[in-house]
Amino acid sequence: MLFCLVYQMGKTVIKIKERILKILNLLQKLYPNAQTELCFRNPYELLVAVVLSAQCTDKRVNKVTSTFFPQFPDFQSLAAASEDEIFHIIKSISYPNNKARHLKKAATMIVEEFHGELPKDTDKLQKLPGVGRKTAHVLASVLWKQPKLAVDTHVFRVSARLGMTKGAKTPLQAEMQLTKYIPPDMIADAHHWLILHGRYICLARKPKCNQCGLVDLCVWYLKNKQHFQ
Repeated sequence: MLFCLVYQMGKTVIKIKERILKILNLLQKLYPNAQTELCFRNPYELLVAVVLSAQCTDKRVNKVTSTFFPQFPDFQSLAAASEDEIFHIIKSISYPNNKARHLKKAATMIVEEFHGELPKDTDKLQKLPGVGRKTAHVLASVLWKQPKLAVDTHVFRVSARLGMTKGAKTPLQAEMQLTKYIPPDMIADAHHWLILHGRYICLARKPKCNQCGLVDLCVWYLKNKQHFQ
């Protein structure tokens, strides 16, 4: 709430909005073709890939799903599979036991309650086992371009460092602050821009500030630039 109160005073609302838009415009130039790095062809495959990607690299997920999808090509086949069968294929993924259980239960629920179709409503998506707010927002924004911002560790870190959020302690707080000022038609792309920047440039432990095109706007860099000179 502090962020909202501070930036609703006088002309400061305009300043923070302009700052965020300037950052997003620069990110768009840096990542003009930004999209998820998970390989998928339909809503079913993206759901599986996103569930598997929790605390796991996209590269590893893509390697596993290349074997997974031929064996379980849709919700019906996944719902009919046993947890052991699913586990055997995804065992190289982090937390395979939990993810095998979630995938089977989610597929079963989709077949039985949603007529085999992934629901587009994010509240309904969050009823699926293994699908939280972040995953639901990824699905809604990637598949249907809904203005839903998924705040993962990269989005949370990068937006804080750049001064796009202030004092956010949770992903939900960061989401509320960001969506207050990011235009709805930019939200889906902004998610990818921030993720890619955090994945390849604004690293958690050793950010590559010498390769970053946003240092002039980066609050974190301005406080720590002596370490990069």
